[in-house]
Amino acid sequence: MKFKIDKFSQSSKARTGFLETAHGLIETPVFMPVGTIGAVKMLSPEELKEIGFKIILGNTYHLYLRPGIDIIKQARGLHNFISWDRTILTDSGGFQVFSLSKLNKISEDGVEFQSHIDGSRHLLTPERSMEIQRCLGSDIIMAFDDCPPANADYATIKSSVERTSNWIIRCSNWLNKNPEVYDHKQTLFPIIQGGIDKELRMISAEQLVPAASCGIAIGGLAVGEEKNAMLDTIEYCDGLLPHNYPRYLMGVGKPTDLIESVKRGVDMFDCVMPTRNGRNGHIFTSKGVINIRNEKFKNDHSPIDKKSSHRWGTLFSKSYVRHLFKINEVLGLRIASVLNLTYYYNLMNEIRLNIKKDNFENWSNTTLDEMSHMKGM
Repeated sequence: MKFKIDKFSQSSKARTGFLETAHGLIETPVFMPVGTIGAVKMLSPEELKEIGFKIILGNTYHLYLRPGIDIIKQARGLHNFISWDRTILTDSGGFQVFSLSKLNKISEDGVEFQSHIDGSRHLLTPERSMEIQRCLGSDIIMAFDDCPPANADYATIKSSVERTSNWIIRCSNWLNKNPEVYDHKQTLFPIIQGGIDKELRMISAEQLVPAASCGIAIGGLAVGEEKNAMLDTIEYCDGLLPHNYPRYLMGVGKPTDLIESVKRGVDMFDCVMPTRNGRNGHIFTSKGVINIRNEKFKNDHSPIDKKSSHRWGTLFSKSYVRHLFKINEVLGLRIASVLNLTYYYNLMNEIRLNIKKDNFENWSNTTLDEMSHMKGM
């Protein structure tokens, strides 16, 4: 994998660049749709390409449980299995097993967890996570890490930093001894932890950066901490991480969060918000988020969003899409999900364009001010 910075903002830490993998060239900053179980909910691979996306996510934990690694190996990797010939990043499964805290037991060896599907017991170790991701064949594989909740005490967060540092060594050692399964290279991203504690973030970065070859992630944020604390931590991390590597902020977020984080030097984002909110009837529009289920849209025959670049924004009325949601017709969920992902894709385009035009500071300040008066942004 290669990463090249194309343009630095003159008034912030924002930058544009190009991320190249065996499956294509990606402009950064970039938002990556989440396809946890091998599909971005409600959209086909062709629809994702039509919007313009060149990278999506999969998840080790979920794909390991269903359909199982043997089936994906039979298909010669996840790209073939899901008919996606562009870049794939897979999360290590760490966050999922830790989020299911009542079903798991953490030790230095790894995490013993109970399947949320059938109750069966499994042990996920750094080595096993790497083995699964080798078999998936993703272009970018995430290190196995320990992600504590935001309300964890100092001792717990410190322990997670230590465990994450120990596990990155095991991840790297396993990968060095076990080459790729398919005919393309994979790149490991370490994940720095430390909550909002600057000292622990510094320790984590010092220990994990040496394990990075072309990319590193900021984990353990957007897990319940106060927003300003999150942004301060991101800004602090800019000084800890190599400037010639792409920085991936995991699990963030809202449109305002994306803009604020790009200001602080972040290049890559993912979040379930566009599709999850869409399935719940919340549609991102040029005037803010609308809840299409609301009674006030019953007789509103105006387009969902006249400014949407996707044809569905002007083709379908608010009244019609509300009707689809009220009768539980899946087309309504698809329309909302497509429009939300289109909104996010276009937002990243706007960000990149204004960085290149040396107008990012003015544009971002104006946009953030406008969004502060919009619901759900």
